[in-house]
Amino acid sequence: MGKFDKYKIDLKGMQADTVKYEFLLDNLYFAHIDSPEIQKGKINVVLNVKRTSRAFELSFETEGVVWVPCDRCLDELELSINSSDKLMVKFGRQFAEEGENLIVIPEDEGEINVAWFMYEFIELSLPMKHVHAPGKCNKSMSSKLNKHLRTTADDESEDNFEPVDGDANVVEDIEEQIDPRWNELKKILDNN
Repeated sequence: MGKFDKYKIDLKGMQADTVKYEFLLDNLYFAHIDSPEIQKGKINVVLNVKRTSRAFELSFETEGVVWVPCDRCLDELELSINSSDKLMVKFGRQFAEEGENLIVIPEDEGEINVAWFMYEFIELSLPMKHVHAPGKCNKSMSSKLNKHLRTTADDESEDNFEPVDGDANVVEDIEEQIDPRWNELKKILDNN
């Protein structure tokens, strides 16, 4: 039995017009998918398969949590997932993707494995930026990043890190080490 055999849906052998499947995607599932984005999680997926006159409509209801690395400190960050996605499947001669949500599968096989589709729907529901709330990042990593971060006193970007105790002089040291040529370039920007 393969890693993803339990995610195969037999469309050709469907007896009813609508069939409901439920999956629990756990840490083992994410380890088998082997993607660097999502390392572990606990997701409930309810899949409703509806036969129409020309195709099959697969409706995915996804809810749970995943843990991903924080973009700043690389510690685990818990993110909630809640999404509704649809996928249309029809029979053809060979496997093909037609359009954004239309899949063609060989009629002689008559089944589709939804393991990768569920992962893609989960990944697409994640925010672009994965960062802890202000002050929640790993303190030692934030301290190391602050040593390499060049900021000015008037810079209030959300990407600035709060100095860790004992590192209050980091910003002042960085300002003193700025190459004077940068100041000349800043004057050009200020004139525009």
